[in-house]
Amino acid sequence: MLETQDVPATDPVELIDTADLPDGGQLRLLRRGEDFSIRFGPEELMGNQVRHSEQALATLTCERLGARPARMLIGGLGMGFTLGAALKAISPGSSIVVAELVPKIVEWANGPLAHLFGDNLADPRVTIEMADVHNVIVRETAGFDAILLDVDNGPDGLIHLANERLYCNWGLRAAYAALKPAGILAVWSAYADAAFVGRLEKAGFAVDEITIDAYPGEDNGMHTLWLATKTA
Repeated sequence: MLETQDVPATDPVELIDTADLPDGGQLRLLRRGEDFSIRFGPEELMGNQVRHSEQALATLTCERLGARPARMLIGGLGMGFTLGAALKAISPGSSIVVAELVPKIVEWANGPLAHLFGDNLADPRVTIEMADVHNVIVRETAGFDAILLDVDNGPDGLIHLANERLYCNWGLRAAYAALKPAGILAVWSAYADAAFVGRLEKAGFAVDEITIDAYPGEDNGMHTLWLATKTA
Protein backbone atom coordinates (compact mmCIF):
# COMPACT_ATOMS: atom_id res chain seq x y z
CA MET A 1 0.00 0.00 0.00
CA LEU A 2 1.38 3.43 -0.97
CA GLU A 3 1.67 5.99 1.78
CA THR A 4 0.47 9.49 1.04
CA GLN A 5 2.07 12.62 2.41
CA ASP A 6 -0.01 15.27 4.08
CA VAL A 7 -0.33 18.38 1.93
CA PRO A 8 -0.12 21.51 4.05
CA ALA A 9 -3.11 23.79 3.87
CA THR A 10 -2.67 27.20 2.30
CA ASP A 11 -1.90 29.81 4.93
CA PRO A 12 -4.81 32.17 5.53
CA VAL A 13 -4.58 35.82 4.53
CA GLU A 14 -4.32 38.06 7.59
CA LEU A 15 -5.14 41.76 7.61
CA ILE A 16 -2.34 43.44 9.56
CA ASP A 17 -3.37 47.09 9.28
CA THR A 18 -5.02 49.72 7.09
CA ALA A 19 -3.99 53.21 6.03
CA ASP A 20 -6.41 55.92 4.95
CA LEU A 21 -5.44 57.93 1.87
CA PRO A 22 -5.75 61.72 1.72
CA ASP A 23 -8.36 61.80 -1.04
CA GLY A 24 -10.30 58.70 -0.02
CA GLY A 25 -9.71 54.99 -0.26
CA GLN A 26 -7.57 52.80 1.88
CA LEU A 27 -4.39 50.77 1.72
CA ARG A 28 -4.36 47.33 3.33
CA LEU A 29 -1.29 45.57 4.67
CA LEU A 30 -1.83 41.82 4.33
CA ARG A 31 0.22 38.81 5.37
CA ARG A 32 0.09 35.19 4.24
CA GLY A 33 2.67 33.13 6.07
CA GLU A 34 5.97 34.93 5.59
CA ASP A 35 4.75 37.01 2.64
CA PHE A 36 3.45 40.58 2.88
CA SER A 37 1.40 42.57 0.41
CA ILE A 38 0.15 46.16 0.23
CA ARG A 39 -3.11 46.45 -1.69
CA PHE A 40 -5.41 49.19 -2.88
CA GLY A 41 -8.79 47.62 -3.55
CA PRO A 42 -8.13 44.56 -5.72
CA GLU A 43 -4.75 45.91 -6.91
CA GLU A 44 -1.53 44.65 -5.35
CA LEU A 45 0.77 47.66 -5.24
CA MET A 46 3.75 45.77 -3.91
CA GLY A 47 4.73 42.50 -2.30
CA ASN A 48 7.93 41.22 -0.75
CA GLN A 49 8.21 38.33 -3.21
CA VAL A 50 8.55 40.53 -6.29
CA ARG A 51 11.06 43.30 -5.82
CA HIS A 52 13.61 43.16 -8.64
CA SER A 53 12.04 45.82 -10.88
CA GLU A 54 11.77 48.28 -7.98
CA GLN A 55 15.42 47.58 -7.19
CA ALA A 56 16.36 48.00 -10.85
CA LEU A 57 14.79 51.47 -10.83
CA ALA A 58 17.52 52.50 -8.38
CA THR A 59 20.46 50.47 -9.64
CA LEU A 60 20.04 51.48 -13.28
CA THR A 61 19.70 55.13 -12.27
CA CYS A 62 22.82 54.98 -10.10
CA GLU A 63 24.78 53.37 -12.94
CA ARG A 64 23.92 56.34 -15.14
CA LEU A 65 24.80 58.87 -12.48
CA GLY A 66 28.30 57.45 -12.35
CA ALA A 67 30.83 58.11 -9.64
CA ARG A 68 29.83 61.64 -8.73
CA PRO A 69 28.13 62.24 -5.37
CA ALA A 70 24.42 62.64 -6.00
CA ARG A 71 21.36 64.06 -4.31
CA MET A 72 18.42 61.74 -4.98
CA LEU A 73 14.69 62.08 -4.37
CA ILE A 74 12.61 58.90 -4.07
CA GLY A 75 8.85 59.31 -4.31
CA GLY A 76 7.18 56.63 -2.21
CA LEU A 77 8.73 54.50 0.55
CA GLY A 78 6.70 51.36 -0.15
CA MET A 79 8.43 48.26 1.19
CA GLY A 80 11.81 49.93 0.89
CA PHE A 81 13.21 47.96 -2.03
CA THR A 82 14.06 51.01 -4.15
CA LEU A 83 15.64 52.76 -1.17
CA GLY A 84 17.68 49.70 -0.21
CA ALA A 85 18.99 49.25 -3.73
CA ALA A 86 19.87 52.94 -3.99
CA LEU A 87 21.85 52.84 -0.74
CA LYS A 88 23.90 49.94 -2.09
CA ALA A 89 24.53 51.48 -5.51
CA ILE A 90 24.83 55.23 -4.99
CA SER A 91 28.24 56.89 -4.88
CA PRO A 92 29.96 57.87 -1.61
CA GLY A 93 29.00 61.31 -0.36
CA SER A 94 25.48 61.03 -1.76
CA SER A 95 22.20 61.73 0.02
CA ILE A 96 18.65 60.46 -0.44
CA VAL A 97 15.38 62.19 0.39
CA VAL A 98 12.33 59.90 0.55
CA ALA A 99 9.01 61.73 0.20
CA GLU A 100 6.15 59.71 1.71
CA LEU A 101 2.59 61.00 1.91
CA VAL A 102 1.04 58.31 4.13
CA PRO A 103 2.30 58.19 7.74
CA LYS A 104 1.19 54.57 8.20
CA ILE A 105 3.71 53.47 5.55
CA VAL A 106 6.53 54.72 7.75
CA GLU A 107 4.92 53.07 10.78
CA TRP A 108 4.82 49.76 8.91
CA ALA A 109 8.47 50.19 7.91
CA ASN A 110 9.38 50.43 11.59
CA GLY A 111 6.92 47.74 12.63
CA PRO A 112 5.63 44.66 10.77
CA LEU A 113 7.89 45.32 7.75
CA ALA A 114 11.02 46.19 9.73
CA HIS A 115 12.71 42.95 8.67
CA LEU A 116 12.56 44.14 5.04
CA PHE A 117 14.13 47.53 5.81
CA GLY A 118 16.92 46.43 8.10
CA ASP A 119 18.78 49.57 9.23
CA ASN A 120 18.16 51.53 6.03
CA LEU A 121 15.92 54.13 7.66
CA ALA A 122 18.66 54.86 10.22
CA ASP A 123 21.29 55.38 7.51
CA PRO A 124 22.67 58.94 7.89
CA ARG A 125 22.39 59.44 4.13
CA VAL A 126 18.60 59.08 4.30
CA THR A 127 16.02 61.74 5.15
CA ILE A 128 12.33 60.81 5.32
CA GLU A 129 10.08 63.76 4.52
CA MET A 130 6.38 63.40 5.20
CA ALA A 131 5.16 65.25 2.13
CA ASP A 132 3.58 64.90 -1.28
CA VAL A 133 6.49 64.25 -3.63
CA HIS A 134 5.00 66.76 -6.08
CA ASN A 135 5.40 69.50 -3.47
CA VAL A 136 9.03 68.51 -2.90
CA ILE A 137 9.68 68.66 -6.65
CA VAL A 138 8.12 72.05 -7.32
CA ARG A 139 10.05 73.82 -4.56
CA GLU A 140 13.40 72.80 -6.09
CA THR A 141 15.36 74.41 -8.90
CA ALA A 142 18.21 72.25 -10.21
CA GLY A 143 18.32 70.59 -6.79
CA PHE A 144 18.39 66.86 -7.55
CA ASP A 145 20.62 64.60 -9.61
CA ALA A 146 17.84 62.02 -9.80
CA ILE A 147 14.13 61.76 -9.06
CA LEU A 148 12.71 58.24 -8.73
CA LEU A 149 8.93 57.81 -8.80
CA ASP A 150 7.20 54.64 -7.64
CA VAL A 151 4.05 56.07 -6.12
CA ASP A 152 1.40 54.47 -8.36
CA ASN A 153 1.07 51.41 -10.56
CA GLY A 154 1.99 53.57 -13.54
CA PRO A 155 1.89 57.16 -14.81
CA ASP A 156 -1.58 57.95 -13.49
CA GLY A 157 -3.12 58.88 -10.15
CA LEU A 158 -4.45 55.44 -9.17
CA ILE A 159 -3.60 55.73 -5.48
CA HIS A 160 -3.72 59.49 -4.99
CA LEU A 161 -5.64 61.44 -7.61
CA ALA A 162 -3.41 64.45 -7.15
CA ASN A 163 -0.52 62.32 -8.45
CA GLU A 164 -1.84 63.07 -11.94
CA ARG A 165 0.19 66.27 -11.49
CA LEU A 166 3.37 64.22 -11.61
CA TYR A 167 2.68 62.79 -15.06
CA CYS A 168 0.99 65.63 -16.94
CA ASN A 169 2.87 68.06 -19.19
CA TRP A 170 3.38 70.77 -16.58
CA GLY A 171 4.25 68.24 -13.89
CA LEU A 172 7.00 66.81 -16.06
CA ARG A 173 8.28 70.32 -16.75
CA ALA A 174 8.46 70.83 -12.97
CA ALA A 175 10.52 67.65 -12.63
CA TYR A 176 12.77 68.82 -15.45
CA ALA A 177 13.34 72.13 -13.64
CA ALA A 178 14.04 70.36 -10.33
CA LEU A 179 16.86 68.30 -11.85
CA LYS A 180 20.46 69.35 -12.23
CA PRO A 181 21.99 69.24 -15.74
CA ALA A 182 22.02 65.64 -17.03
CA GLY A 183 19.79 64.66 -14.12
CA ILE A 184 17.52 61.62 -14.40
CA LEU A 185 13.79 61.21 -13.87
CA ALA A 186 13.13 57.49 -13.35
CA VAL A 187 9.55 56.18 -13.31
CA TRP A 188 8.32 52.66 -12.46
CA SER A 189 5.18 51.26 -14.11
CA ALA A 190 3.28 47.99 -14.26
CA TYR A 191 2.51 48.69 -17.92
CA ALA A 192 3.78 50.48 -21.02
CA ASP A 193 2.38 53.89 -21.97
CA ALA A 194 3.36 55.43 -25.30
CA ALA A 195 1.50 58.67 -24.55
CA PHE A 196 3.55 59.15 -21.39
CA VAL A 197 6.78 58.70 -23.35
CA GLY A 198 5.55 61.43 -25.70
CA ARG A 199 4.94 63.77 -22.77
CA LEU A 200 8.42 63.09 -21.39
CA GLU A 201 9.97 63.93 -24.74
CA LYS A 202 7.84 67.05 -25.07
CA ALA A 203 9.14 68.20 -21.67
CA GLY A 204 12.69 67.96 -23.01
CA PHE A 205 13.83 64.57 -21.75
CA ALA A 206 15.78 61.96 -23.69
CA VAL A 207 13.88 58.79 -22.85
CA ASP A 208 15.09 55.23 -22.47
CA GLU A 209 12.29 52.66 -21.95
CA ILE A 210 13.31 49.40 -20.29
CA THR A 211 11.08 46.36 -19.86
CA ILE A 212 11.70 43.81 -17.11
CA ASP A 213 9.98 40.50 -16.37
CA ALA A 214 7.37 41.06 -13.69
CA TYR A 215 8.25 37.67 -12.19
CA PRO A 216 11.81 36.45 -12.92
CA GLY A 217 11.87 33.22 -14.83
CA GLU A 218 8.14 33.28 -15.57
CA ASP A 219 6.23 34.34 -18.66
CA ASN A 220 3.77 36.37 -16.65
CA GLY A 221 3.85 39.99 -17.78
CA MET A 222 6.37 42.80 -17.85
CA HIS A 223 7.11 45.92 -15.83
CA THR A 224 8.29 49.11 -17.49
CA LEU A 225 10.95 51.57 -16.37
CA TRP A 226 11.49 54.95 -17.98
CA LEU A 227 14.87 56.60 -17.44
CA ALA A 228 14.47 60.15 -18.74
CA THR A 229 17.59 62.32 -18.87
CA LYS A 230 17.55 66.12 -18.75
CA THR A 231 19.12 67.29 -21.98
CA ALA A 232 19.94 70.90 -21.16
